[in-house]
Amino acid sequence: MGQKWKLYEVKGGKATRKNKYCPRCGPGIFMANHKDRWACGRCGYTEWKK
Repeated sequence: MGQKWKLYEVKGGKATRKNKYCPRCGPGIFMANHKDRWACGRCGYTEWKK
């Protein structure tokens, strides 16, 4: 995967995540932010937005 820099934001000298991480895979795996859900591309875990 390229362009990992798009998944972080720097404020006040600290890097913070923009997206959530997968509760199954752990803190190293980001979830994709879709219009109606959060989805993990590695294990398939999905959280639906309300």
